[in-house]
Amino acid sequence: MIDPLPHEKGFHVSWDQLHRDARALAWRLDGHGPDDGNWRAVVAITRGGMAPAMIVARELDIRTVDTISVKSYNHQTQSEPKVIKSPDMDVIGDGTGVLIVDDLVDTGRTLEVVRAHMPNAHVATVYAKPMGRSQVQTFVTEVSQDTWIFFPWDMALQYVEPYRGA
Repeated sequence: MIDPLPHEKGFHVSWDQLHRDARALAWRLDGHGPDDGNWRAVVAITRGGMAPAMIVARELDIRTVDTISVKSYNHQTQSEPKVIKSPDMDVIGDGTGVLIVDDLVDTGRTLEVVRAHMPNAHVATVYAKPMGRSQVQTFVTEVSQDTWIFFPWDMALQYVEPYRGA
């Protein structure tokens, strides 16, 4: 048996699908914040968490939005995560009432680093893989660990040859 190439065990997400799934994430989070059901801020993990965080913030009418940037991938190779930009910690504090939003939890290593900065925040991702699942309180869709998710910002429309020639 030949191991599948990354694109053969892929989960392709369109902009429309990402929008629907991020709205579903907001629906799951609605009314579950510690301030009478409300959340006081959203922190997006850049870059993948920015689009879902914007949608969640819009749907839940959260006006305080910041980012944390953690570098843990070089293309499709994962390395040791490192914070390269932190949110305004005077505003975010220990994370109480804050939603941390990302597109995906894979191994959970990135979220371990983020949680150390905001230990009381609620972590929500659109997609989750089993190895990192314990780092997330709320998610929409779980995929197998060996599935590569192709996000719309990584893709371009182009012609593809048919299997049996043209």
